[in-house]
Amino acid sequence: MTKTQGDMLRDVPSGRLRPLNQTEMKSALADLRQIAAAEPAIATLLAGESALRDFVVAALSLSPHLRETANLEPSLLVAAIDKPLSPQIETLVQQARNAWRPAEGEDQSPSESEVMSRLRVAKRRASFLAALADLARIHDGRTTTRWLSELAEAAISAAIDHLLFSSHEAGKISVADPAAPSRNSGLIVLGMGKLGAKELNYSSDIDLVIFFDEMAGIVPNPEDAIDIFPRLMRRLVRILQERTADGYVFRTDLRLRPDPGSTPLAIPVDAAMIYYEGRGQNWERAAFIKARPVGGDVAAGQAFIRDLVPFVFRKYLDYAAIADIHSIKRQIHAHKGHGAIAVKGHNVKLGRGGIREIEFFVQTQQLIAGGRMPALRSRATEETLAELTIAKWIDAETRDELAAAYWFLRDVEHRIQMVRDEQTHLLPETDAELRRIAFMMGFPDVPAFSEALVSTLKTVERRYARLFEQETKLSSETGNLVFTGQGDDPDTLETLRHLGFERPSDIANVIRTWHYGRYRATQSVEARERLTELTPELLRVFGESKRADKALLRFDSFISGLPAGIQLFSLLGTNPALLSLIVNIMSSAPRLAEIIAAKPHVFDGMLDPSLMAELPTRDYLAERLKSFLAPARHYEETLDLLRIFASEQRFLIGIRLLTGAIGGGMAARAFTYLADLIVEAALDAVMKEIRAAHGEYPGGRVAVVGMGKLGSFELSAGSDIDIILLYDYDDTAGESSGSKPLDATRYFTRITQRLIAALSAPTAEGVLYEVDMRLRPSGNKGPVATRINSFEKYQREEAWTWEHMALSRARLICGDEELVNDAERVIGEALSTKRDVAKIAKDVREMRALIEQEKPPESIWDLKLIPGGLIDIEFTAQYLRLIAPARGVGIDANGLSTAEALKLLGGSLMDRNDLEVCLEALQLYTEVSQLIRLCIDGTFDPKNTPSGLIELVCRAGDCPDIRMLEAELKRLSKAVRKVFQATVGS
Repeated sequence: MTKTQGDMLRDVPSGRLRPLNQTEMKSALADLRQIAAAEPAIATLLAGESALRDFVVAALSLSPHLRETANLEPSLLVAAIDKPLSPQIETLVQQARNAWRPAEGEDQSPSESEVMSRLRVAKRRASFLAALADLARIHDGRTTTRWLSELAEAAISAAIDHLLFSSHEAGKISVADPAAPSRNSGLIVLGMGKLGAKELNYSSDIDLVIFFDEMAGIVPNPEDAIDIFPRLMRRLVRILQERTADGYVFRTDLRLRPDPGSTPLAIPVDAAMIYYEGRGQNWERAAFIKARPVGGDVAAGQAFIRDLVPFVFRKYLDYAAIADIHSIKRQIHAHKGHGAIAVKGHNVKLGRGGIREIEFFVQTQQLIAGGRMPALRSRATEETLAELTIAKWIDAETRDELAAAYWFLRDVEHRIQMVRDEQTHLLPETDAELRRIAFMMGFPDVPAFSEALVSTLKTVERRYARLFEQETKLSSETGNLVFTGQGDDPDTLETLRHLGFERPSDIANVIRTWHYGRYRATQSVEARERLTELTPELLRVFGESKRADKALLRFDSFISGLPAGIQLFSLLGTNPALLSLIVNIMSSAPRLAEIIAAKPHVFDGMLDPSLMAELPTRDYLAERLKSFLAPARHYEETLDLLRIFASEQRFLIGIRLLTGAIGGGMAARAFTYLADLIVEAALDAVMKEIRAAHGEYPGGRVAVVGMGKLGSFELSAGSDIDIILLYDYDDTAGESSGSKPLDATRYFTRITQRLIAALSAPTAEGVLYEVDMRLRPSGNKGPVATRINSFEKYQREEAWTWEHMALSRARLICGDEELVNDAERVIGEALSTKRDVAKIAKDVREMRALIEQEKPPESIWDLKLIPGGLIDIEFTAQYLRLIAPARGVGIDANGLSTAEALKLLGGSLMDRNDLEVCLEALQLYTEVSQLIRLCIDGTFDPKNTPSGLIELVCRAGDCPDIRMLEAELKRLSKAVRKVFQATVGS
């Protein structure tokens, strides 16, 4: 046989494929005749009768995707029928690999958009040729998956080389060899799953895990690596998966990295190793069996995988891992209630007897024995089955049955995906569409295909179930979980009780509700399958929390409001950290649980790992808000988007606090930054509306002052906001310039009223913020908007001591720059006045006493009101600010948090030990109160609080238990009260 024999479509045997039906065949022929008008080779093909003609017509009738590709690029079809296929695919893979290099005869490196276009064209062409070769059976599934994997690897490598080279050219990094940017770069790109095993699907997404060595030397300052590499990886995802006019390359998933909910897209090697050694999960061990360097610094990637071997493959026979790895298939024990395997709608990957069961069959035994038997550490499924046979773990019959089943099911999977280039594993529900798959598989009809499929699925199920029988003996956790039928299974109720549920019958009923598809999120077959797989692990994790029943019912309430569930359930199935987080919310944060049950969209942010990969700084939030508001076309739409954005970001800030990704101080900053941006965006929207209706006011300027905790960067979840609106205008102006002119008072009052309404009016999307304007001059009796000269006069001549105390926390949030500067000058001058220290001390004491009388604390946990609590510390800082000028301390302490103000003022005006006491107490109060406000509404009472929250509060207070924390609060509050009395007098 010559090199080209057997590798050309003209070698396809007669009758290999049948067209779907006469209508589809005529449609495919019509398209081919249109192509033939410009392509003589196609005209020649159609002119005669041949097996090749019949095959091409049938293939295009069976796959709308292939027909669309042929119409888009007829020359590709010509090449497919005229030339050997393997060399063409090999050339396209090489073209993809070189997509980042200058074109022949050019010196200029391609732009990112050009790289994207080249990769998409190569992918489209290679996939088309591979599909035809597969359908013609010139290549089998093994070859098809290898070509697709090599194409993906080439595309990833080219994209990485482009990113490194372009960053090198921009001066951000310095690669060792610009001709080979990845070499010695320290950037490790691992392909996971089917990509790692070179078994990629036809329309697969690709799973990548990315690490970097900040000491590799390509980043001038190693500390910058944590910013540079994740940013590059965001571009990598865009290069590979963004849909353009040329299509896409590969959908890209980076969620297999450590703790994806709170880590960047690329992680330092050392941090990754620490994670895997200390917190790595069994499912991650299974995932890394197939890990393989597919781009970047391949040598570093190979070294990383070698270093990870002790984590993946334990030295001892790890039987206990089976229970964990198979948690998503625990219901194998419950099969006794099911009938025959269905064909229509069956999931050939995740369903009973599917591809996943073969893969888990292999991976589980690799985890058990791979530490002792290096030969079992292979990546490919069929190869590992052979090694398991050699090692006497399985017999030859099992090997042969599962290998044959694997490639049969992979062929079915490929044909499902070839139809419309969709990443799906579900067989069609209708006879007509099922016939399409049967014909693509080469079967004469649906019954013949169904018989072969059912036989294959039963074979896999039988072999898999036997492994589970062994698992029952070896694992420490056993028990039925059967939720079929109407009645309760007694063994299942006992298992639920054993797991920690007090009302097992109610819990069983909830889960039956999921299985019956009564919620929108569980209506699709795939969603129910994903949730069914997840159920055993959900029950185990929820069962470990105290008040497990209530926590699971909150989760049920949450999914009952979801518009769809597949994405979330899939993510939870592969991400134990996210599952633990949901359990954490449901069991310890009733307030957050109620929020996500009422507004499931706030949870959307959790499904995009990039949203949790960075700290919620002002710049981060501002960038997100800008893009979020971009689609808004009118005022009401802007306000609705603001409400959605604010609720989602408040939730995400809260999640970061709940998980310990940020502390209470940073959470307070983040909540405040968010409020600043929301107020500014709302004001901009209001100003556009007012100008559209009433025109410009000559010389009109507006600024918003944040007061209270908004001014001092100390907002918490659910805080209201204190603001003052200041304005100014040209004295010569009489009214605004619009078709409905207003005088100055009404014009600026209207702005203020619209702003308050924008922020606080309830809508379908909720309320942005409750707005408190009582801190404006003259309080509720005064006008809602204040002209700057009136504000200045009031602060200079009329304001009481408590108002100047409040002014010490004032901060200009947004508005006209000139007016902002004027307002900051007015506030600075008002606070720089030398006052009677004795009178200020007396006023502060009286004010504190009045609050104590009118609002006594409910318990030691009322951290704001207790003697020696937050108010005492805040009053101390405000008192120091007011007396500082009289004491000759010229420090500008405006726009600062209470802690920052204390540090600036207390150094000169307080005893150092007293200052330390206040700062220590303030930090503890902040950490604890931020968490409490996040998780519950109302007063914190340890006796009636979810145990999960008590654990979190103790963690925030750095105490081993709640009694120790309570004792610490009493100690510190007593000390703070003494400091307060010593500072302002008793």
